[in-house]
Amino acid sequence: MTKLLATKARNALWLQFFVMGVVSMAWVPRIPEIKTANELSDTQFGLVLIASSIGAVLGAQLSGRAIHRFGSRPVFFVAQVVVPVGVAIMGLSITPLVLVAGLFFMGFGYAALDVAGNAQAVAIENHLKRRYITSVHGMWSVGTLATTLLGAGLAFYISPRDNLLWVAGVGLVVFLVTSRYLLAPDLDNHSGEEDTKSSMPWFGKAAWPLWILGIGATGTFIAEGAAADWAALLLRDEMGVEIGYYASAFATFALAMILSRFLGDSWLERWGPYQVVRFLGVVGGGLWGVLMLSGIWLSSGFPLLGIILVNTGFFFAGIAIGPIFPAFILGAANLKGVAPSVGIARIGVISIGAYFVGPTVVGVLSDQITLTYAMLYPVVFLVLSGYLAKAIKGSSAN
Repeated sequence: MTKLLATKARNALWLQFFVMGVVSMAWVPRIPEIKTANELSDTQFGLVLIASSIGAVLGAQLSGRAIHRFGSRPVFFVAQVVVPVGVAIMGLSITPLVLVAGLFFMGFGYAALDVAGNAQAVAIENHLKRRYITSVHGMWSVGTLATTLLGAGLAFYISPRDNLLWVAGVGLVVFLVTSRYLLAPDLDNHSGEEDTKSSMPWFGKAAWPLWILGIGATGTFIAEGAAADWAALLLRDEMGVEIGYYASAFATFALAMILSRFLGDSWLERWGPYQVVRFLGVVGGGLWGVLMLSGIWLSSGFPLLGIILVNTGFFFAGIAIGPIFPAFILGAANLKGVAPSVGIARIGVISIGAYFVGPTVVGVLSDQITLTYAMLYPVVFLVLSGYLAKAIKGSSAN
């Protein structure tokens, strides 16, 4: 009976992560229009994104405590409403203040959904005795690709406002229908084993492994956030790519993440999280930087070749990032003496905000050294994630 419930929860979680990708990233292909409508410079746009960072940190922190007390499903019930509300507000924004409010709610709700969803994924793996966490995140990547392609196509026909309102409404309905199939609190091990702690200090020897895991996950979030929020602007402003086509870099990135995340479970089983993260972070990050710079430099004389090289760079970035974050989540959920929900939430507090802080830093740097060189910031952090894979060795996940 438990395996049947876990199988239903896995199927529901696959669909929910798909919808999370669709709803939370629906604004990405419409960013240039939203940025223009709100009359924001690169620096101002980057600073506005701080609202999402603040919301994400608060959402991760509060959801971790709530999951440990009530279970992951009740937290998911609440967060599944907050995200669509935030996206709808973003679609209605015509002033920076309204956009800030939408980004805050979206960041808060998304972080809570992410922590609750990962807690469910770890519990499902334990019940079914198989790896599923990277394929769950793969469904999120499928959602981001679908919403990117949809948004790029709709840009020729409807406004960002109508685009985001429709996505938010449909996403909310799907969330409400499927979330009841998630594992109930008595099956998700939200309190951990008897010898695990319900809270962890922020500093000291006991907290150090979580800090390393969190910083490693932060590198992937900075890279992913920068790719999502700045890829379209990179192609438009640095290479002169036209509307409808400047979404190609993020679409390529999302496609690569889909591929690596559906292959990632088998990679983790075969080589172990440490080897996978170390190789992909260092090699994938390096190729991203080299190909991206080469493509931009060549784009003035060879525009097609430039676009191909930049998209190839974003492809390798997506391949690299795909399994890395799930691997760090596994590491945090399998630390001795730490409840899974507490470990996952701590990783969330440290890293999820970076998903939005990364693009903010890119925006500030862009006005100083151009967007081309500002994008080396996420490249460096992806390589750092590969180096910090050694922290996963300290958990039973490896």
